[in-house]
Amino acid sequence: MKAVLLTLAFLLELALLAAAGWWGFHLDAGLPVRLLAGIGAPLLIAVVWGVFCSPRAAVQLPAPAKYAVQAACFGAGGLLLAFAGRPLAGTVLVVLWAVNNALLRLLANPA
Repeated sequence: MKAVLLTLAFLLELALLAAAGWWGFHLDAGLPVRLLAGIGAPLLIAVVWGVFCSPRAAVQLPAPAKYAVQAACFGAGGLLLAFAGRPLAGTVLVVLWAVNNALLRLLANPA
C-alpha cells in the first residue's frame, strides 16, 4: 500500500510541475512572456521542492514545516490551474495531494 501511495505522490509532483507549465504557456501574453512563465514557474517550484521537500533536501525541515512548504507548492499549482481556466483540475490536484499525504502519514504513524 505504501509503495502505491509513494508512486502516487511522485506522479502528483510531476502533475504539479505540468500544471505550472500549463499556466505559463497559456497566458494571454506574448511568446517571450509565455516561454519565461511556462519554463520558469515549474523550474521555481522544482527548486523550492528540491531544496526543502525532497528526500535529499539541502535544508532539512521539521515535518510540519515540510508539509507547509508542500501545501504551499500544491496550493500554488492548484491556483495556477484555476487561473489557466481549469479550476476543477486545480481542485482535484490539491485534494488528491491532501488525501495521499494524509494516508502516507497514517501509515507512518498508525494509531
